[in-house]
Amino acid sequence: MTFKISGKQHISKNCLVCGIDNPFGLKTKFYETKNKEVIAIFTPHDFLQSYPNILHGGISATILDETIGRAIMAHYGQNTFGVTVELNLKYKKPVPLNCELKVIGRVTNDKGRLYEGTGELILPNGEVAVTAEGRYMKRDLSQIVESDFLGEEWFESDAKDRDEISLK
Repeated sequence: MTFKISGKQHISKNCLVCGIDNPFGLKTKFYETKNKEVIAIFTPHDFLQSYPNILHGGISATILDETIGRAIMAHYGQNTFGVTVELNLKYKKPVPLNCELKVIGRVTNDKGRLYEGTGELILPNGEVAVTAEGRYMKRDLSQIVESDFLGEEWFESDAKDRDEISLK
């Protein structure tokens, strides 16, 4: 499946998921689709191993949580974020290390302060390895972080521009 891309989402310095200065982080890049979903692209490294050559399930949960949490930005802008209230996952296949992986997340029900969303972690061959569904509280970043974060640590992604992304 191929998605038309409408833009990139901001990243930060030290976040485990998107932080460019975090030596143990995923250094994920996030893209918004024209139909208001978010696609995350990352390559998990050996420090994130569970069983040999397999990504730890907690990291799968982390990337899905972040992607669904960011899905609200596609609707309200770069300074609106989802704070997790509940997250449920289903692990279907082992997730390999050291290869490019993609995650897609979306808002399925926007209820004002709360929203619901779903997401999938996609293997390089297009198979779904992990699914998630969750509930999130919609928050402005100024309610979550110090004011200097927005000026110094929340910035436009250095991800390459893309017109479309294929999940296979």
